[in-house]
Amino acid sequence: MKPELKTSIPGPRSLELARRLREHESRNVTYCDESWPVFWERAEGTNIWDADGNRYLDFTSAFGVAGLGHRHPEIVAAMSEQAGCLLHGMGDVHPTALKGELCAKLSALTFERWNAGKGKVVLSNSGFEAVETALKTACLATGKSGVMAFSNGYHGLGYGSLLGTDLDKFRGPFVDQLANVTTRVPYGSFDLPDGGEIGAVLVEPIQGRGGKVVPPQGFLESLRQWCDDNEALLIFDEIYSGFHRSGKWFACEWDEVIPDLICVGKALSGGFPISACVGKAEVMDQWPESSGEALHTSTFLGHPVGCAMALKSLEILARPGTGEMVRKASKNLRKVLRNLDQKAIVEVRGRGLMLGLELDKNAGPLLAKLLAEGLVFLADGPAGNVLSFTPPFVISEEEVEFATGAISRLLQS
Repeated sequence: MKPELKTSIPGPRSLELARRLREHESRNVTYCDESWPVFWERAEGTNIWDADGNRYLDFTSAFGVAGLGHRHPEIVAAMSEQAGCLLHGMGDVHPTALKGELCAKLSALTFERWNAGKGKVVLSNSGFEAVETALKTACLATGKSGVMAFSNGYHGLGYGSLLGTDLDKFRGPFVDQLANVTTRVPYGSFDLPDGGEIGAVLVEPIQGRGGKVVPPQGFLESLRQWCDDNEALLIFDEIYSGFHRSGKWFACEWDEVIPDLICVGKALSGGFPISACVGKAEVMDQWPESSGEALHTSTFLGHPVGCAMALKSLEILARPGTGEMVRKASKNLRKVLRNLDQKAIVEVRGRGLMLGLELDKNAGPLLAKLLAEGLVFLADGPAGNVLSFTPPFVISEEEVEFATGAISRLLQS
């Protein structure tokens, strides 16, 4: 459904909630001014309703989480059923059967499906934790602490994941507390360094926060060969691009390159904080056998509600036609974007429903104007000049036309 606005944006309720939030939350977390934010109250499909009753059209999938649409009824039912039985367990001590089922399913969807043997899994809560699991695994498996990462990469904001993240606004304030183990390479470059002490190559098969950048043909293959030649592990960060977001199960499948470790999250559960690092069994077995105290764990590891939601989400994603639905919607969206006759547009890029509209200026002011039109967007890229299109897979042609019409009009103003 298209937007339906009942008040000014933000409405009086959202403005009051923002005032209260500013009193008690760190001022660094939520940006607030007279035009931002609105406070979400409920969501369904491609739509969001705020605290003032305004309905918005969501082109973010809430950071890429709601690929199947907000509040998918089957996922909600799985969540409710599990919460009614067991709300929390002891994931690394006395787990539920669901944890084992989810690990087996993730193995089947990745390395087994790629005919690369069985995979083994470490579950986490947030995407950056999956990345940190992968980096720890590489250190244990290779005995080398060095990391190769890439310009404009984004892998989360934990201290371990900041070794890979290259956006200075996130990394810069804390660089003096980070280990000097990262070798930075231009994304897409075939000019790679000597192996040395590099044990992990951490890369996004399609860059997300970096601006929806697809690497040149052969780049991922060159990384695979470099890792094989230099006894390093290839880590694909598919937290954003996984689960059909790019038009395939995983973005690496466009290049038919198999990693040693793959990190997933966001759309894995459709709404619950759960992520996973999945690795080749022989790689993951470089972790020592548990003696009763796990070397890497967390309180909410293998959370039963998250596992139930993830299993249902994966079941729905595996149904025939999901990938084709994304590719069809992407073809329509890309066509409409390329037909926008605006001098401010530099480039349309990306894959699937992970597209970026690069502008010749910062997109921040445009985001506020779009919000006032009932459209929720985010911006990417080091300069914040890439308008990000990551809508739910069920986005309709009518909704696309409404949004792009608004963008065209606002760019002219």
